Amino acid sequence: MAVEVLLMDNVADLGAEGDVVKVAEGYARNCLFPQRLAAPVTTGMRRRLARLREQRQREGVAREKEANALAETLAKDSYTIPVKVGENEQLYGSVTASDIADELARNGHAIDKKWIDLPAPIRELGVYDVKVIIPPSSVAAVIKIWIVEE
Repeated sequence: MAVEVLLMDNVADLGAEGDVVKVAEGYARNCLFPQRLAAPVTTGMRRRLARLREQRQREGVAREKEANALAETLAKDSYTIPVKVGENEQLYGSVTASDIADELARNGHAIDKKWIDLPAPIRELGVYDVKVIIPPSSVAAVIKIWIVEE
C-alpha cells in the first residue's frame, strides 16, 4: 500500500526537499522516517510546507534582484589585467578564470572563479568579452577584459 510523505531532504530518484510523494509504506517506515528524510503528511505539515514555499519564493526573488544588481555593476566597468610578454607579444603563460576572479576581487567584487564562463585560457593581448554567470539564478553578465603588457 502506498503512503504520502513529505520529503525533508533531497532523496535520489525520489524527489527534492519539500515534495510530497507516494512511496511504499514499508520504505517510508523503515528507511525514510528513521533517517529523517521524510515525514508523514498531515494538515499541520501541509501548512508548514505552504509557509516554507512562500518563504523560499520571497528569498528567491530577493536573490534574483541581488544577482541582477551585481550583473549590472559588473557590466558597467572594464577590467585590465597586466601580463608579462615576450617576443612578438607572446604571453608568458595564460590568463585563466582564476586571474579574472582575482582582478574582480581587487575591484571589490567577490566573484567565484567557477562563475566565470571562459571556454579556454586567454593566450594573447587584446580586449575580450567574458561571461559571468551568477548563481543560483543563472543571471549572466558580460564583462570587458583588457589583457595588456605589464
